Amino acid sequence: MSRTTAEITTQPHCWRRAAAAAAGAGAGVLPRPGERVAVTGCGTSWFMALAYAALREAAGQGETDAFAASEFPAGRAAAYDRVVAITRSGTTTEVLDLLARLRGATRTAALTADAGTPVVDAADAVAVLDWADEESVVQTRFATTALAFLRAGLGDVPGVKPVEEAALDAELAVTEPLPEAVSAAEQWTFLGRGWTYGLALEAALKMREAAGAWTEAYPSMEYRHGPIAVTEPGRVAWVFGALPEGLAADVARVGGTLHAHASADPMADLVRVQRLAVALAEAHGLDPDRPRNLTRSVILS
Repeated sequence: MSRTTAEITTQPHCWRRAAAAAAGAGAGVLPRPGERVAVTGCGTSWFMALAYAALREAAGQGETDAFAASEFPAGRAAAYDRVVAITRSGTTTEVLDLLARLRGATRTAALTADAGTPVVDAADAVAVLDWADEESVVQTRFATTALAFLRAGLGDVPGVKPVEEAALDAELAVTEPLPEAVSAAEQWTFLGRGWTYGLALEAALKMREAAGAWTEAYPSMEYRHGPIAVTEPGRVAWVFGALPEGLAADVARVGGTLHAHASADPMADLVRVQRLAVALAEAHGLDPDRPRNLTRSVILS
């Protein structure tokens, strides 16, 4: 078993622990209802930021934006009551540079896996989710645990399961066999709507990082505005969350394979993609623990 696989299987436990941590978190880390908030990160962390921003707005807790740390709008710091940064390593250059620019202009908070890294001093408040840290380069459990922590801090979100129920779904996701048609495909297009669009982006990234696979990601309703052109026999359209009306028929019409697990929590469905990415990597002789061209943290000179 790869180290990445071992870490993937721990996610149900990590999510439950994150929910407990959110219940006891100080007000300096989790945004308060009514605050205008920006969430930021790089790579996987940015996609978790996108998912949380959509969840927070769906919960009616306030206007919430998400930006890649390198793309945070200059001069907009004063527009936000709080900026939340997600960084597993705590050393990512773009995140640290942004927090330095924001110091004194607005409150900042960070979620990280390592209490001994520069982000602890760079942010005003920090939540250390060290039990979800990873040896693997490719992020799996830290990303979903950070989202579980933020998600639990929102309380009830209409149409979204509590984190405890998501963890139950994830227990199935780490053990159930992957569908053969999905595993044998040559191309995957991941789709999501609202908060699950961030998960779709992350799913596509996981497949590229671990397996070098041809993957794409789009908002679900944008699929028919061009992306459907790549779908054909041997290719998959994977939908996170609710399946838009008529989309199944459209995928069938062009000969593609539809994967839609609407009864499962979308974070649990992301676990399935993580497993698929590892399986594909291993099937092609790649080491998922040591992906090509990647490092644990991007530290720029």
